[in-house]
Parts: sequence; structure tokens; C-alpha cells
Amino acid sequence: MNNKTLTILGSTGSIGVQSLEVARAKGYKIAALAAGKNIKLVEQQIREFAPITVAMSDEKSAIDLKIRIADTNTKVLSGSEGVCEVAITDMSDIVLNAIVGIAGLAPTMAAINSKKDIALANKETLVAGGDIVINAAKNAGIKILPVDSEHSAIFQCLQGIPQGSLKNIILTASGGPFFGKKREELINIKPEQALKHPNWNMGAKITIDSASLMNKGLEVIEAVHLFNVSPERIHVLVHRQSIIHSAIELIDGAIIAQLGAADMKLPIQYALTFPNRSVCPSHSVDLAEIATLTFDKPDMQTFTCLKTCIDAINQGGVKPAAANGANEKAVELFLKGKIGFLQIGDLVQKACDASPNIKNFTLDDVYAADKSAREYVMSCIK
Repeated sequence: MNNKTLTILGSTGSIGVQSLEVARAKGYKIAALAAGKNIKLVEQQIREFAPITVAMSDEKSAIDLKIRIADTNTKVLSGSEGVCEVAITDMSDIVLNAIVGIAGLAPTMAAINSKKDIALANKETLVAGGDIVINAAKNAGIKILPVDSEHSAIFQCLQGIPQGSLKNIILTASGGPFFGKKREELINIKPEQALKHPNWNMGAKITIDSASLMNKGLEVIEAVHLFNVSPERIHVLVHRQSIIHSAIELIDGAIIAQLGAADMKLPIQYALTFPNRSVCPSHSVDLAEIATLTFDKPDMQTFTCLKTCIDAINQGGVKPAAANGANEKAVELFLKGKIGFLQIGDLVQKACDASPNIKNFTLDDVYAADKSAREYVMSCIK
């Protein structure tokens, strides 16, 4: 089916760019785009895909973009309100949300309330919003289709599995650039070292999260909501080759895994074509060439972010939102050279512990927990 029309939020990031590659290959139309500050790339995207509307979350960038594309018919919006307006564009069939961070929550909710199916690459939507997002999607009668490679893998493995047959989820992790190292070896780690991921080419924030295993902690929380399983049924397994993207264990002992290249195009395409499959612009895997697949348990004493996230989802309420907010601020500070690598995990744990919990929460409570956690992180480094 090549008559699908998409809205892509976060179009200049790694996932957004690859989503447009898939759209190009499949002949999909682009109704709307949203981005941050990368005016040059957005202009190229506008001139190729001719979206009806584009939103730049950065106000100054929106002004500059309007001037650059004055000869086109594309309307330019700005700020978080503009991004939410783009998310509800009438012309699109599905909204692919590849925004990084909690900034992706509001446009996801806007799209859900407008009864748009969501291809979700923004894990913070479910980490922070949790049951609010899931219940809103159910009430709207729309689908949330996972784009993260791990959650897409689980989703693919579950197709055709009888209800009640799932025992456990096996969530694989690459282990990042510091696999096997202990805390004393990570004291003087610099951002440029943490940004050297062994297998994946991702944005800076997600790459740092992978190095600290925070990314895997966020994915545990997301999997709880996406697949309606308890945290103790999700087992993280370090798989250095990033060929098995995740697996499921069934009640009879069978393990079903999804394998593929370390490339996001397949999970992006599957979310857009579900339940159908078609030729993908991703490359295939030669298992004989790879030869060996290895598995290890994660070191949660060294990489404390994973344990903090598991503790947060076990506590429930706004604790996951607090953990996420603290991490976003800590990663920002690390990338600016203001804190050390190990301080990311320490600050996330402290902020999460300090955050008061609210079990029956609203979106306002989520944003308040996020803000409070960020402020707590800042108070610890002054």
C-alpha cells in the first residue's frame, strides 16, 4: 500500500531521517513534519516531500524557515503548540513520533485525541504518561505501534501467539561502549567516549542513555505498558552483536526471537505497514558471517540507571516520570561537561528517591514530577 500519508515528528533526528527514507522507498506522502532547530535539513525535506505544514519547536528557527521556503506552499508553525497542531493534521493516516524526551508526550496525546494511529519511537511518552496514554488510546480506538527496535521485535514475535501463552519478555541490550567495565574504570569518562556506540548510529541523548543502560531501563517501563506485563516478567539480557532485537518466552518453554540488522528501517516500516510486510530498504543479515551470538546478564551495580528504572516502575505512579526527567537533565549536564558519567546514575537515583509519589496521577502530575526531578538534579550540582 503506497497511498499512505504520514506525519513525522522529529523529522531531522536519526529515526525521523530513516522514516523519510522508508517513506521515499514506499512512495508514502508526507502531510506534516515537526523538528527543532535544523533549518537546513528541514528545508531539504520540505522541498522533496512538500508537506502541508511544518512546525519548528524553536521559535527563531521557525522565523528563519518561513523566509527560506517562502516560494513553497508549506505553512510554518512554531513552539510546542505548533508541534501539537502538526500532530493532529487531518490529512495524515498515522503519526510517527520520533521526538526525543518528554517533549513527545503532548503531541502524542494530541494525536490520540484526534484518533490518529501512532507509530511510537518516543519512549518517554509511555515512560512518563503510562496508563494515561494507554487508556486514552483504548478510548479513542487507535493503535500504538512500537518503533523501538526492541519493542518492535517483541511485537513481531507476539503475532499469532494465542492469548495467555506469553510467559516472559526477553529485552536485549547491546551493553553500550562500556560493557564489562566497573565503576572505578568509568570515573573519568568523557562525552566523546560515551558517544561511541559499538553497533548503532543514534542521536546524542539516546547514545548516552545506551552507555548508562538508562535506555534499557526506559524500555522496561515502556514494555510494561505496551504489552501489559508486570516488571518481573521482563528480563534484560546483554547481547553484544545486536542481531537478536528481543525475544519472548512462552509458557511451554519455547523462545521466539526476532533477528535482523542493526538498522531502524525495518521496525519503522513494520509500524507503518502493519499487519503487512513488504521489501524494506534495510540490508539483510548473513548469520554465517556473524557466526557467534553471545549473551550476558547486565551489571546493575555499575550501571545503576537500569535498577533505578525497574524500581520506579515497580513503585508505579509518577516515579517513572521523575526518573526520566532527572535523566534528561543529567545527560544534558554530562554532554556539557558539567558532571561525570557516573553522576548520571547517582543523580537519577537520588532524584527518584526524593520525588513524592502519586499513584492516581494526571498529566499535570506527570509534568510536575518531571520539573521537580530536573530541579533536584540542578540543586545537587550547585
